[in-house]
Amino acid sequence: MRRVDHPRQIAALLQVEDSIDEAWRRFRAESGITAGTADERELAEVVLQDTSEFDWRIVDGALKQLTCPDCGSGLGAGPTGCASCDRANGFRFAAREIDREGVPPGNEHAIRVSSAVARTRHRYSPRARAGYELYLPDLLEGALPTTPQAQRLKALVNQLTDEELEQLLTPADLQPNDA
Repeated sequence: MRRVDHPRQIAALLQVEDSIDEAWRRFRAESGITAGTADERELAEVVLQDTSEFDWRIVDGALKQLTCPDCGSGLGAGPTGCASCDRANGFRFAAREIDREGVPPGNEHAIRVSSAVARTRHRYSPRARAGYELYLPDLLEGALPTTPQAQRLKALVNQLTDEELEQLLTPADLQPNDA
């Protein structure tokens, strides 16, 4: 089974999508904008003018409202090399991130990066996907690997083929057999 088809990964992505959709719904409602209108698209464009003013989930919600004028994909989700999507994908990383209560500092940043990779996996290498996707469910539960743990994961990931990487389901799958 490939990681993207595993219930653990599917549930994590659904949780992220739901949190983005809820943040956008709340922001849109607070702004007095009706869903599905030209005003909603305009609000999304305003958010993207200075993403550093908004939480990353609102920025990702804004991206979901817009279509790339160059490739026709959701803005920021098109193929690498699409100039508009490459630029928009970068916008999400300038947004604010505030750690949730009770999680280690940096957890929200890790969720944002991991979810961006997992949600637009075609834009990233198999090695990047494996590292970020493997930890996403744990991050959502409040975990955060230490720097040595992340470095060890990367070293193990770098030893595998692209196909082997897609078969990894959890961080435990990377443990050496002699451990």
